[in-house]
Amino acid sequence: MRLILLGPPGAGKGTQAQRLVEKYGIPQLSTGDMLRAAVAAGSPVGLKAKAVMDAGELVSDEIVNAIVAERIDQADCATGFILDGYPRTLVQADSVEKMLDERGIKLDVVIELVVDDKALVGRIANRAEETRAAGKPVRKDDDPAVFPERLREYYKKTAPLIGYYYAKGSLKQVDGMADIDAVTAQIDELLKSA
Repeated sequence: MRLILLGPPGAGKGTQAQRLVEKYGIPQLSTGDMLRAAVAAGSPVGLKAKAVMDAGELVSDEIVNAIVAERIDQADCATGFILDGYPRTLVQADSVEKMLDERGIKLDVVIELVVDDKALVGRIANRAEETRAAGKPVRKDDDPAVFPERLREYYKKTAPLIGYYYAKGSLKQVDGMADIDAVTAQIDELLKSA
């Protein structure tokens, strides 16, 4: 099973991806984790990424795409994988299509966690408050002052993927505002027919 989870930051993609990992035994592929692993492994593409990051620059689509391609060629991805946070743009989505075509594999489903933006902002604020109350530092991603900008970036760059995958017939939607177990149940139902 090969799938992509789509949705704005804070929609619950990471939580649902972990549940899918546990249930289906397929890896969750996060570009941040893959970049760090490629750098640590000292692979050729990892060395390129390290040089770019050390220079304080953003890693190009070309490097990210190469790291994803390298990762999906690993043995634990033979039966499937979950792409979480990638692709982020239409250019990257085209690269994923090409990458999979070259390997003779297809994407089974793209699942969008549909959320209400105002409620999502409240969810992030609550998460930040709970983190502070527990005496832990709030992740930069969960800072309520920064979150609206992250949401704008999502709608500007990533939301167009919804139409892209809808047009291909691979987009399925779930109610991301439901409680965690209900979202999981919706995803399980979708995967039965995928």
